[in-house]
Amino acid sequence: MKFDIFCEIQRADISSAEEERTLLLDTIEEAKAADRAGFEVWWQVEHHGAPQFSYSAAPEVVLTAIACNTRRMHVGHAGVLAPFRINGPLRVAERGATLDVLSNGRFELGLAKTGGKEWETFGCNPESARDELREALTMIPKMWTQKKFGWNSKLFQMPEREVVPRPLQKPHPRLWQTASSPESFRMAGELGVGVLGTTLLSPVDFMKSLLDEYEQGIAGCKSPVGKFVNKQKGVFTFVHVAESRKQAIDAGAAWSALWYVHFAAIAFAVPRAVWYDVIRAGLNHHLARNAANNSAAVKGQDPTSIADEPDDPRVLRLLKRMAREEHVSNEEAHEVCEELDSVIIGDPGHCRKKMDKYRGIGTDRLMCLMQYGRVPHEAVIRSIRLTGEHLIPYFVPKTAAVAE
Repeated sequence: MKFDIFCEIQRADISSAEEERTLLLDTIEEAKAADRAGFEVWWQVEHHGAPQFSYSAAPEVVLTAIACNTRRMHVGHAGVLAPFRINGPLRVAERGATLDVLSNGRFELGLAKTGGKEWETFGCNPESARDELREALTMIPKMWTQKKFGWNSKLFQMPEREVVPRPLQKPHPRLWQTASSPESFRMAGELGVGVLGTTLLSPVDFMKSLLDEYEQGIAGCKSPVGKFVNKQKGVFTFVHVAESRKQAIDAGAAWSALWYVHFAAIAFAVPRAVWYDVIRAGLNHHLARNAANNSAAVKGQDPTSIADEPDDPRVLRLLKRMAREEHVSNEEAHEVCEELDSVIIGDPGHCRKKMDKYRGIGTDRLMCLMQYGRVPHEAVIRSIRLTGEHLIPYFVPKTAAVAE
């Protein structure tokens, strides 16, 4: 199992342009530390209009800066928001190839369907979003490898053109798809691209059920969209490595993990009760296919009016307290998150035991979210360094390389 970094460019409580600038500069410094520590890929998300939660509105620009300040670590854009009203496939191919050239062949591309508020921002059609994602993954490798490319479908039309520049990697950079539902995991497998999944506090065995869907998709892959099949499975989760349990508590890492989950609903305008149903379904290891539909009647409900339910897990009770703006201490947040095998926070020995569970379900790449919530920049740098010193050597054979 190899180690990547997953980055939102996130910091709670930012209130000025100067603080935004500091965050961007801190992100580049953290990427340089990750390169030195032995991480394989720095994954940058794309979000729009989500203050505090994500300042990664121009990820290609940030990844270019990171590529120019690192030597060996790959730079991954995952996910590019795939609906055509947000990112036209031609522009994705052009920007990706340019970044591959500037990074000396270290670019990786992942696409995301996104949803909700971002669909509204750009006027996307929710009914066609998945099909647009599929077509984009089909078109982009052809744009990178064919002398001339043209396309004519119901969703996208383009006369024949020579697409330049070409990627440095041959035949082309690795392709990935972000996924959160059983259907999207299976789709990534059927297309022959790597999958990047998120835990959202769910148990590791819940993630295994999703990775099993991906494996079934890969088994049925007859015509991969790219020139080769990428069978790797990446999983994103919260990671903070400290020298001691107390140091991890003092850094506020567990509190920040809960803040991330709490604030995601605010950032993307997800009705609170819908969000809680999705979280509860994951925690109880039920595939949350209909969680949103089941809560449709409470859309728009004031979050402060949502009371605790008798069967609420402890972590959900803390999230509801955050929604009611009640105080949650670093200590109680850590105590609750320590029970969750998907939240990896603590000293190196404690973190290694939890990481072993991900290796056990077949995770190829552990995508560590280290910069989140209120975790100080200095603590993020320390966590990256400690991971490189104590954990990467344990999980990654010395002969392993990112190009495998």
